[in-house]
Amino acid sequence: MRVLVTGAGGFVAAHLIDFLRTEQPEVEVFGTERPQTSIARGPAGDVSSVEADLNDPVAAEKVVDEVGPDRIVHLAGQSSVHRSWIEPGGTLRVNVLGLVNLLDAVRTRGLRPDVLVVGSAEEYGMVEPSENPLRETTPLRPCSPYAVSKVAQAALARLYGPSGGMKVVLTRTFPHTGPGRGESFAESSFARQIAEIEAGLRSPVLSVGNLEAIRDYSDVRDVVRAYWALLERGEGGAAYNVCSGQGRSIREMLDMLLSRSDVRVEVRVDPERLRPSDVPALVGDPSKLRADTGWEPGIPLERTLADLLDDWRRRITPASSTRSRG
Repeated sequence: MRVLVTGAGGFVAAHLIDFLRTEQPEVEVFGTERPQTSIARGPAGDVSSVEADLNDPVAAEKVVDEVGPDRIVHLAGQSSVHRSWIEPGGTLRVNVLGLVNLLDAVRTRGLRPDVLVVGSAEEYGMVEPSENPLRETTPLRPCSPYAVSKVAQAALARLYGPSGGMKVVLTRTFPHTGPGRGESFAESSFARQIAEIEAGLRSPVLSVGNLEAIRDYSDVRDVVRAYWALLERGEGGAAYNVCSGQGRSIREMLDMLLSRSDVRVEVRVDPERLRPSDVPALVGDPSKLRADTGWEPGIPLERTLADLLDDWRRRITPASSTRSRG
């Protein structure tokens, strides 16, 4: 089986590739990477890199011709809500046109791969507290350019699936984190700042945004298991919440991280970290995912955050060593 993972240089893709290496060793994995990025690699030869910018339809066609995929996991795109307010046009172009070019290349070549299009809980938008936990039938009210781009992706995927004879499964994935998470996301920014304070690389002041927001966090390693289960057993054309079903405040997550460290810090709100529109609470109902695939989360959030903090400690150690020598 040939599996194409788009956006293979990204956080989630690295964990998906690790999962496939260990749990599905018979699968031949191909990963797209944009120019000047790189794919996380294990043993030589286990991932075949295909350099391509999916915003270019010709490049998308070349990828499909080269790989001839049996399955596609579409992870490529701009994934930051904050950045989408800074670059709304770029977010829409990358997220919407990238998928259009990929699915159009598949359709015009008469291929029939199973496709997973990864969406976001941000598609639900400004929900009422009484609507939580959110089911897949909850109306979508996107309230950021990023969320609009993911709603558009899902609509296009539903259009291209039947017209191209493809099984296309959609996710609305709630927040997820773990080792390797980028620092533009709240919990990872906290972990990096704590690690830098421990190493003496910054003063003991921790910059934060809105700590009162409630989110449904999962471990990325559980999330990629859910993605594979949906490719195997998910319903074509259906959207699935990928989530734990448990809401945690951002403040609670910060406290969990601080409990793993001996440093004493001043927590200071940074206005630059506040979003123009922030949903007070997003908590999902994973019952459809569980019923159709049998998936269950296996990693508690406390372990996830401990692993994230340890990962940042490893990442900043070289910088700390260099500063000490200087």
